[in-house]
Amino acid sequence: MDEEIGAALPSGVAISWGLVKPSQRGPKRELSIQQIVQAAIAIADKEGISAVSMGRVAASLGFTTMSLYRYIPSKDDLLLLMQDAVCDVPIPVEEAGADWRESMREYVQVTIQLLRAHAWFGDIPVSGVPMTPNHLRFVDWALRTTRVLPLNDYEKMSVVLLLSSYARSCGILMRDMDRAIQAGSTPGAFSGLDYSAALKQLVSPEQFPNLYPVIMSGVYTEENAEQSPVGNDFDFGLERILDGIERYVASKKKADNGE
Repeated sequence: MDEEIGAALPSGVAISWGLVKPSQRGPKRELSIQQIVQAAIAIADKEGISAVSMGRVAASLGFTTMSLYRYIPSKDDLLLLMQDAVCDVPIPVEEAGADWRESMREYVQVTIQLLRAHAWFGDIPVSGVPMTPNHLRFVDWALRTTRVLPLNDYEKMSVVLLLSSYARSCGILMRDMDRAIQAGSTPGAFSGLDYSAALKQLVSPEQFPNLYPVIMSGVYTEENAEQSPVGNDFDFGLERILDGIERYVASKKKADNGE
């Protein structure tokens, strides 16, 4: 039965579920799929996803490139297994009576942190729905945050997609900020704060009627970020998403009550 299921799945997915056994051909097996995946992650974390190749990973382990193919058929399979491996993070214990908004906040925050900790993760294009075990644990966790809401399965998955999309967008943006700082950019240059005075001279109300007041207030370049009444941009956006979900849930309850 396992072989039949494995044959119906993409090879990388089948490997992640332990449905494919490494080839027995060639020299005595001295590697493991986990060793190969962890070596690839170490390279990607340090040098980026472009540095990962079957040859580079094999060399880092002291083996030939062909020896890796007995465990993992292709680089695409390796990338899939790398993503699944870093999704193996502790899922918070579910607490009775937990506020669903706080649970969703925690899910988004952990997802953002994962994307920042493994900067290469967001460089791999999305190729389909999550199907590997650790990635599906993330989906299961996200669905858990919707359990107390009066939503059908379609609505729950739509909420998960909304939260995941926002987390991915924010995570990649924060990752790019991290990269810019690491490359030598200053926080002020990245936010535009270093150029605030110049922008106030260049941006006129005639040419930029909507942007001009925002520039002059200092909000555009975060001149008064510490005085912001809404917190940071990412938290503000997330809270508005949660407000929308809450309002939608309230409207469903009214409809169910015939109001």
